[in-house]
Amino acid sequence: MKFATAILLLTASNSVVAETNSSIRKRDLEAKINAKMEARAEGKSGKASKTSKSSKASKSSSSSSDDTCAATTKPVAGANPCAGTKIEIPNEDCFVDGEIVVNVQSGTDVTYGYAGNLETDGVEPFTDPYFMSTMCPVNVHWHLGAEHRSEGQYDEDGVGPDERRLAEGARLGLRCHHYDAEDPKFTEEYDWKYCVDMHVGETYEVHWPHSAAGDCGTVNQFQTPFYDGVFCNAERLDLTKLPEQVGVQGQVFTIVNDEDYYWPDMMRGMIVDADLEMGVEITKYTGSTTGTSRDNEVCSGYTPITWQVDRTCHMVSASSFDKMCADMLSQRDDMSDDLYAHGARELVISDLAADNHVWDRKTEEKTDKRVFRMVYD
Repeated sequence: MKFATAILLLTASNSVVAETNSSIRKRDLEAKINAKMEARAEGKSGKASKTSKSSKASKSSSSSSDDTCAATTKPVAGANPCAGTKIEIPNEDCFVDGEIVVNVQSGTDVTYGYAGNLETDGVEPFTDPYFMSTMCPVNVHWHLGAEHRSEGQYDEDGVGPDERRLAEGARLGLRCHHYDAEDPKFTEEYDWKYCVDMHVGETYEVHWPHSAAGDCGTVNQFQTPFYDGVFCNAERLDLTKLPEQVGVQGQVFTIVNDEDYYWPDMMRGMIVDADLEMGVEITKYTGSTTGTSRDNEVCSGYTPITWQVDRTCHMVSASSFDKMCADMLSQRDDMSDDLYAHGARELVISDLAADNHVWDRKTEEKTDKRVFRMVYD
């Protein structure tokens, strides 16, 4: 599902999509937003807290005071204004009679120097860090393998453990190159307490959807499904500036059973550490939501949104992921449907990928922590 990944319908910014179709789509989305606002005003938007969803995380929760871990104790119960605010935008055919009829898609190749073929007519990704915008993270989830591709980091030559132990039905994406069957940190399984169906040695792509319409700075900021977080206050969205208001961070990891790779707060965003070259080599572009309900024939209508993807695959401890899952269980909303890996969408072909990729690179001098943008031509 991979996001189940983030997000919104594009207005008419793609030259291959007819102006009439774009106008209709924009009006449809505006109508849906208005309908949501009217329903909320009438008290029909489902402000009651969401009921428990998936039983997938049953092993992680307990109602008894003796068994409840402080790390997964939820806040005081209260209304959830984001519940049910997802705006439904159906998938659609990518091509009709051989012509592209959709906007830019994800995930793409993010290798330095790559750009897609689909013209974006001046629509650009948001290139500053998201904390410098009005966006806040509204969800975290991850996919089995990478949905993006970074040559030499996570690509067709990546390796991992025996695929037979993977969750049934979840499509495996691309893998990193770290795995070594002779090294126990890649093979000794971790005693998972909160995450579900996760494995040491495997590659996972983590997504952090961000939105300017999130319930930022409140106990309701993090939501599952992430669409509820993205659209919580949909009236704040300017449909002509979606890439500035909705975005996703993506970072790819190989899980290891080694506490030297522990990070305590993965829930709230990409790991950025210039000394360790994490969150430094970033590709930014406009695309769409991902997940296995889409491919290169059926496309997402939640587009265009900004993607900022780390081109480097990093090792991270299994305990870091388990801590993230514990943090997710301590949110007011029920995030149990995101405690396991979603399937990976197949890599988007160049004809459906945006031509506006931008690449950040670390300078050659290790002592210089500045990051600069280079535009490939």
